[in-house]
Amino acid sequence: MKNMKRNMLAASLALMAGSVMAQDFRIGLQEDPDMLDPHRARTYVGRIVFTSLCDKLVDIDQKLQITPQLATSWAWSADNKVLTFKLREGVTFHDGKPFDAAAAKANIERALTLKDSMRRSEMSSIESAEAPDAQTLVLKLKQPDATLLAALTDRAGMMLSPATFTDDTAAVARSPVCSGPYKFVSRVQNDRIVLEKYDQYYDAKNYAFKRIIFRPIPDTTVRLSNLRAGDLDILERLNPSDVTQVKGDKSVQFMPVSGLGYVRFMFNIGNSERAKANPFNDKLVRQAFALAVDRNVINQVVGENTFVPAQTAYPAASPFHDEKKFPVTGRDVAKAKALLKQAGKPTVKAELVYGNNTTTSAIAEMVQAMAAEAGFQLSLRPTEYAAMLKESTSGNFDVQLQGWSGRPDPDGNVHTFLTCKGAQNDGRYCNPEVDKLLDQARVVTDLAARKDLYDRAETIMQDEMPGSYIYYQPWLFVASTKVQGFTPSPDGMIRLKGVSLK
Repeated sequence: MKNMKRNMLAASLALMAGSVMAQDFRIGLQEDPDMLDPHRARTYVGRIVFTSLCDKLVDIDQKLQITPQLATSWAWSADNKVLTFKLREGVTFHDGKPFDAAAAKANIERALTLKDSMRRSEMSSIESAEAPDAQTLVLKLKQPDATLLAALTDRAGMMLSPATFTDDTAAVARSPVCSGPYKFVSRVQNDRIVLEKYDQYYDAKNYAFKRIIFRPIPDTTVRLSNLRAGDLDILERLNPSDVTQVKGDKSVQFMPVSGLGYVRFMFNIGNSERAKANPFNDKLVRQAFALAVDRNVINQVVGENTFVPAQTAYPAASPFHDEKKFPVTGRDVAKAKALLKQAGKPTVKAELVYGNNTTTSAIAEMVQAMAAEAGFQLSLRPTEYAAMLKESTSGNFDVQLQGWSGRPDPDGNVHTFLTCKGAQNDGRYCNPEVDKLLDQARVVTDLAARKDLYDRAETIMQDEMPGSYIYYQPWLFVASTKVQGFTPSPDGMIRLKGVSLK
């Protein structure tokens, strides 16, 4: 009888343990990701999904130090033109095929040659990739590149199964096959993305959840209500107006962290026929617009003092941030009007495009009112975020409110947006001198010398103003009190290693 009771108890405990392991973890996103192909994708929320789906060659830790992932070690040649990785053994893609140096080589080559690759400019220093043996990847560079390792901690370093590489590039995004702790199951556009635990993952024991469910919910009030009701376990980007009440709510955990990114206005200077008639193709109009906006008021009213007003692409914690050289632009309506008069455009009619979420909608409406006092007649067009990015690429905008989640190296915050052939330079700003300075900053490793190059480029851009920065982006996470082991990261990613629900 005692043995029977003991066996029943053991069975019950095993069942309970199994139910814990079978838990879902539900993440509330501010918008729906764009394509789930790391070589072509460009959204912040897509990066959150990829963090559970697609392992990278290397990762970063809480202190922004580069750490092993698919590569266990790496070494530079004496001339810094050859980067050699030793790859983790026993790793497989979600289709069961092995991850090895040949697969890594195929991914590097795809990212460099794909027609619509968003990674090409991040990896442009790579001359060739070689696989001398199954566990060794060798990247030969055209010139030294101080930024490359940092680039490989993100989508440039993510590995897809080469078996999925066909002429139908859309097929990869419909059903991505990577090598991360979770594999792709399904996606319903603007509703959910479902991942399932990959039991053959080399570190599977440290991932507690059976499924990860991502729910795009642009309305931050609804997103927070879902969390409080128990329908979400964590959400990213709490509306700043809810910070005070959330701090006093013992039923949730408020988990903020300073980020690496920014929010800015991007002007269409030369993208498509629309740019030719765009009043913002005149730098005087761009300068006037920057002066019409009060960044401090946006921080106080919309940001509830969680935003840090910005002037450049480099956040306050960066050694490349220099508020003495580049102080935040103060609002000056009289000077803005004078610049418009000098441009021969005392009244400017234009359209402001922005993502249709609660926070950016509030900013857009405030900017519309501020700019009107200086002579700008802005019409507002809220747009689903992934759709907005497609329109950015085609040049269907005058000025756009654009966020960037930021990167640990300053190159990741500027080069792709501001060089003539930058993959995400949707405004088509082009100045060969800026290109030269930003390219040189990739080669130089001395911190002071790099900063000088970025400062010289910034001096030009402060005058020409291809974009106007508003604030540095904080990451305001809120989690259920059931969530254990989660630590927010400055890069804004949700890493689930060691995370559980009590």
